[in-house]
Amino acid sequence: MQALGIWPSKGDSLRVPREKFHSGSSCLVRCMRKSRRRSFGLGGTAINKPGSSGLLFVANTRTGLYYWCPRFDSEVGHFSGCSKLEAAIHDGLKKSKFGLCISVAWASEDQAVGDDFGTEDSEGILGLSNKAEDEILDIGLNGITGSELPFGQNENYASEGGAEGELSIRKEEELEEFTRVDVRGLAQSMQFAKSVEDIEEVLKEMGQLPLQVCSSMIRAFGREKKLEAAMALVEWLKKKSRETNGFHGPNIFVYNSLLGAVKQSEQLEKVEMVTNDMSQNGIMPNVVTYNTLMGIYLDQGQPAEALALLEDVQKKGLYPSPASYSTALLAYRRMEDGNGALKLFVEVKEKYLEGELGKDDDEDWEIEFVKLKNFTNRICYQVMRRWLVRAENMSTDVLKLLIDLDKAGIPPSQTEHERLVWACTREEHYTVAKELYNRIRERHPEISLSVYNHIIWLMGKAKKWWAALEVYEDLLDKGPKPNNMSYELVISHFNILLTAARRRGIWKWGVRLLSKMEAKGLKPGSREWNAVLLACSKASETTAAVQIFRRMVEQGEKPTIISYGALLSALEKGRLYDEAIRVWEHMIKVGIEPNLYAYTIMASIYVGLGKFNIVDYILKEMFSTGNEPTVVTFNAIISGCARNGMGNAAYEWFHRMKALKISPNEITYEMLIEALAKDGKPKLAYDMYLRAHNEGISLSSRAYDAVTESSQTFGATVDPSLLGPRPGDKKKKVQIRKNLSEFCNLAGVPRRSKPFDREEIYAQ
Repeated sequence: MQALGIWPSKGDSLRVPREKFHSGSSCLVRCMRKSRRRSFGLGGTAINKPGSSGLLFVANTRTGLYYWCPRFDSEVGHFSGCSKLEAAIHDGLKKSKFGLCISVAWASEDQAVGDDFGTEDSEGILGLSNKAEDEILDIGLNGITGSELPFGQNENYASEGGAEGELSIRKEEELEEFTRVDVRGLAQSMQFAKSVEDIEEVLKEMGQLPLQVCSSMIRAFGREKKLEAAMALVEWLKKKSRETNGFHGPNIFVYNSLLGAVKQSEQLEKVEMVTNDMSQNGIMPNVVTYNTLMGIYLDQGQPAEALALLEDVQKKGLYPSPASYSTALLAYRRMEDGNGALKLFVEVKEKYLEGELGKDDDEDWEIEFVKLKNFTNRICYQVMRRWLVRAENMSTDVLKLLIDLDKAGIPPSQTEHERLVWACTREEHYTVAKELYNRIRERHPEISLSVYNHIIWLMGKAKKWWAALEVYEDLLDKGPKPNNMSYELVISHFNILLTAARRRGIWKWGVRLLSKMEAKGLKPGSREWNAVLLACSKASETTAAVQIFRRMVEQGEKPTIISYGALLSALEKGRLYDEAIRVWEHMIKVGIEPNLYAYTIMASIYVGLGKFNIVDYILKEMFSTGNEPTVVTFNAIISGCARNGMGNAAYEWFHRMKALKISPNEITYEMLIEALAKDGKPKLAYDMYLRAHNEGISLSSRAYDAVTESSQTFGATVDPSLLGPRPGDKKKKVQIRKNLSEFCNLAGVPRRSKPFDREEIYAQ
């Protein structure tokens, strides 16, 4: 940072107030001409070392131009060895047509050596870049004759410096004799140097070289991966220090530049050598040194050591710079420790609010604090994304960090919220996605529809279908308008719920889900209607199945063979055989071809009516249409015989199945044994049980009980020991539940919520 001050005085003179003048001071020279209101400014950096007899004026660090004024000694104003300075420059006889005013900007140490990562632009000094930097300017008073503002214009400004101790510059011509230092050419000559002798060969006729020039070249060598040249130049400075009794040797700026060169050239194994050399030469590290070392530790993959250096800075009484805190935040990013980064920011925030920052430096902490705030927010966002892609579940950590960010006053932006949503891809991320969704809804007026769709998809993947439906309702009520993707996702979730209701026989949920779909503008298709019809059929809810079928037709949805099959099954279970026959005839009339399932149901219906001749006809038609009967078909026929107490017929159909080489299964034997036991044929039932056992078919306790009870009832002589132990009771695969608690848990519906109106479709 720079603090720029201008101190004009009355008359043709220049005053510099009592300030600390040291290496790295920036100087802006302005000359004014009386005839016109126009000025020409020349900016640069003034360098002077205690005990030296010259002043270095740095005209342009970007192009590598430096100007050495060897005659700037005590006769014309000696700046060396002064902790406080007053100087005035006079034009002598006041006959010159030029007036002078100089504004001095004192540059901070960071500017003298670049920031901790060497961000000062030294590129191009070696001539290895494409930038046009060939031009070398000769800066002198003769080069700025274009300024034309009368010096008397400055009389309105009060002089801030005292007149005591003024040093007069008697001859203006003496300031014109600047010696040019072509830093770029000099660096090109040194870039392949490997030893002190190589440096001596290049500098044999130049004598002493200003330290700022050396620092700039060292940084340039590091940027161009020429570390050997940088090390050789430092060794040359150390030799000069020995020759001059410590007068002209490497200082903290040179060593900081060398550390930066080591970092940029990626030869990090030489860091310890440089730091040891600093210690041996009595050079105490400053904040810039620590910042560079922290950056080096990060490059070495040692973020914990970088954070330890930050603690050392504070323990040694130094004040960390914004670069120090930024590097520490970056270390927490490498460690994926969002909580540590946020904790550091909170500490910096407390110091900033209490006015503890910026006491001893020229940093604009009002601006730097905003940068740190934004950087911390970015770091925490990146860490949360990394947490979400880890193999382990860190959803709780993400939620906690989101809350802590709110408390610290740096909540993520809408864009960051949405990107975090996209990072949620696993089932366990459901809680994070839901929290992010609520935050976006509450804090931001608009949200991307693709983000909505992703949340709906994720909630479905996490089996939180009801929560996904609530998100879809928000789309309808609050916007944005759902698109085809939204529609397809929600329909798929409804299908999952309807399928679950069908499998569990929870038909009431199926009915209500259909009503919910229609209320939200979602038109159920045949798949949805069929799922509800099958649920009603499985639950033996004949009335509900009839109502759903009628409603399906009224809504303009054409029934399929699955629709007719589900309705026929429900009518058959309700023993509404005549109604089932009318439905069958209507199905044939409208051109729906029966499938194996429909034929099987009709065979069971005609068994219930006792019309076995029609059953024979149905089997023949099945063979002719390619729907050959299976074990399921014969099981339905035998089951019908068992329900109607026709044991002989069941036994006959069992032998017909064997004749067709259709192997019976567990259900076949159980239904047959039950039919024979009810028909008073315990010995035959006993033989069927032993036959199944010999075929390796495990029967249920129901078949075992039917054999034993029938034998006792009818006095049959059987050996119960041959039956073996009684099988254990098997749980039902499908439970017909009268309450909705199981399905509420399945769909993720809160227990106390009222997702539907409690009106049944057939309540009328």
